[in-house]
Amino acid sequence: MREMHMREIWGEQFAGAEKFLDSATYGLPSRRQTDALRTALDDWESGTQDTSAFDEAVDAARSAFAELVGAPTDSVTIGSTTSALVGLIAAAVPDSGRVAVQRGEFTSVTAPFATQAARGVTVEQFDPGTLEASVEEAVQASARSPEKAFDLVAVSLVQSADGRVLDTERLRRAVAGTHTRVVIDVTQAVGWKKIDLGWADAVVASGYKWLLAPRGTAWMALTDSLAATLIPHTAGWYSSETPWANTYEHPPLLAADARRFDASPAWHPMLGSGISVPWLASLDMQEVEAHCVGLADRVREAAGMDESGSAILALEIPGIEAAVADAGIRAAVRAGRVRVGFHLYNTAADADALIGALRRVR
Repeated sequence: MREMHMREIWGEQFAGAEKFLDSATYGLPSRRQTDALRTALDDWESGTQDTSAFDEAVDAARSAFAELVGAPTDSVTIGSTTSALVGLIAAAVPDSGRVAVQRGEFTSVTAPFATQAARGVTVEQFDPGTLEASVEEAVQASARSPEKAFDLVAVSLVQSADGRVLDTERLRRAVAGTHTRVVIDVTQAVGWKKIDLGWADAVVASGYKWLLAPRGTAWMALTDSLAATLIPHTAGWYSSETPWANTYEHPPLLAADARRFDASPAWHPMLGSGISVPWLASLDMQEVEAHCVGLADRVREAAGMDESGSAILALEIPGIEAAVADAGIRAAVRAGRVRVGFHLYNTAADADALIGALRRVR
């Protein structure tokens, strides 16, 4: 087993951070999380688990996610995956509606809309870097030909494959005053990037990457106008105003706010989320972003790449995959390139280890 050295970052300890540059695949838990999860597993094994106690973690993570993306807490619903939450929106796209996405977008963002094809819903793809301008053009053209307008734009704030960052201000201006909805997936951004997306109709993320949570938690913030068009297709006992008191009610007494879209929480993943997400929300995200992007830019400079404002970068250099592996660096291969990402538990030593691998193949 690889020897792990504990790193302490802003009061939390991380055991496996050295040369771990794969937060875009999954984030590392803090020691506080793993201790809490081990205790919870012991309680489960001994039959002493208090299931209602997990609600505290649900509430804490919901509130912290809202703070991280710039949305009201009562606008946030919980789920287990991004695609399931986005599916609620896809089901509400009008028959024969038009959806704009970026080519090469992560499937959890696009697939829920593609599966609506039987209703005449079409999904139009645009090359990376052109989506914002294409939406602008569609809005302008719709003034003369309404059928050219998009009903919805679905896109990631930061692209999974290469870390490309969306021009949110340009997209916001393009759709202002129109009927075009905007759904932004922040899975590859929230946790390292300072975000203020209160203007977007929906902001969604899974927690197991940059939010450092166990897999099985996701959140989505909804504007009131979009929420009013959605059907709580996954409604259950936890969608109630008072879940533990209305478990047998029929018809269900759904919550008045976004909790009516809640799926019953995965207890242990949510317990971990209730620790990591509030911790991240307590930090100065501008400082966190500067740290993460600064390390990524250190590597970009060595690789002869331009700065991009992203903590994620993709390297397409002959021999780099083997060199990275030989250096003991944990990374991923996506779309034929080695993808790395720098989180707050990474240091200059990790960036320099990657730069050393780069120099061996150049």
